[in-house]
Amino acid sequence: MVGTGRFELPTPRTPSECSTRLSHVPTQLSRLASANRLSGVQISLHQPGRRLLLAAAETGYTVPQMRIATNSLSIHLRLGHLACLPRRARVFTALLAIVCCIALIEPQTASAQTQPARHLLIYAIDVEGGQSTLLVSPSGASLLVDTGWPNVGGRDADRIQQAMRDAGITKLDHVLITHFHTDHVGGVPELVKRVPVGEFIDHGPNREDSDITRRDYAAYLKAIEGKPRRIVHPGDTISIPGLNTIVLTADGDHIKSVPGVTPTPNPYCATEPKWDLDETENPRSTGILVTFGSFRFLDLGDLTKAKEIPLVCPVNLIGTIDLYLVNHHGFNLSNSRAFVDAIHPRVAIMDNGAHKAGSPEAWQTVHESPGLEDLWQLHTAEDSDAAHNSPQALIANLPGSADGAWLKVVVSANGSFTVTNARTGQTKEYPQK
Repeated sequence: MVGTGRFELPTPRTPSECSTRLSHVPTQLSRLASANRLSGVQISLHQPGRRLLLAAAETGYTVPQMRIATNSLSIHLRLGHLACLPRRARVFTALLAIVCCIALIEPQTASAQTQPARHLLIYAIDVEGGQSTLLVSPSGASLLVDTGWPNVGGRDADRIQQAMRDAGITKLDHVLITHFHTDHVGGVPELVKRVPVGEFIDHGPNREDSDITRRDYAAYLKAIEGKPRRIVHPGDTISIPGLNTIVLTADGDHIKSVPGVTPTPNPYCATEPKWDLDETENPRSTGILVTFGSFRFLDLGDLTKAKEIPLVCPVNLIGTIDLYLVNHHGFNLSNSRAFVDAIHPRVAIMDNGAHKAGSPEAWQTVHESPGLEDLWQLHTAEDSDAAHNSPQALIANLPGSADGAWLKVVVSANGSFTVTNARTGQTKEYPQK
């Protein structure tokens, strides 16, 4: 038997040998054998969802009954005893022993394989100055915020799928499009060719009077035709098991209160200039606040200063934030001081490109925010200077290096989290406060 890869039944023994060997075998086994109910047995091993399914057919017994029967067998029953039984009884007894062993092993194996993850994963994906941010909850449910640029040889869809593989998912439950600029919505047509999507979420019709935005909006509608689409408004929620995800801004409007947050006066409002409202899609960005335990993540797309201020002035409606995805890739049209200082981010990620955004003014505002521990960047801002770039260890993609490295955040419900730079493989820890 050992090393053959198959199970062979022992050669029958003489009657005298059998009378000795069977003297201590339980009578239940004799009854099962003599009942002659074993017309044929098949054990099927199948493993969907990492669970082991046992099926016993044509025995007249269920698997639980077979397990109960095996528990009554003598621990001292050896293969030699099987030789003393009729062939059908020997087959049945051998199978009972196999099922018994699997039954003992299976619960522990299944428990290890199905042990739920206890972390929220956030990937700031490098789409070269656009946005694509993947969130995967401890339950495995997913939300992708924006999809990067159109086609580009499938580059951005490739990078999204790489993050999905790293997170262990093959489909996207929700895809949120913050607004209809090409670096946010442009990747949808390519993405839907590759990845199943549960629903698309956006703020409603395009509001910008420009040919390129009308074109990108039309391409988006064509790509998602026949797929579920939901238009959201401030105060709406996105159902992601394990997370609390609420819409703060959409289509130029903002939430009036955030559940669980007590608005507090913002002393930074007094010195904040009045900002003009631009007429693009940027101020219409759909922005979300994601809460996991005591951890809070803020992503407001490309929201500009005139729409940031109502969220924090005269009172701060949002509260403080653990991780801030810097508005508008770090453009100085966004990231007003009264806003950034009020939300008091512990860590910030700037999804800038090598030659897009990452402006010195916005970088300085975020960098000087009270309580900020680190400002991470997806790229070195090559059009800025060394004084307005973070240390290289905090930058995912350097000049002259291969692009495509992400920043991965792993969050525990107690509020502690880590950030890993895919370029270096190094991880920085942010302990629970």
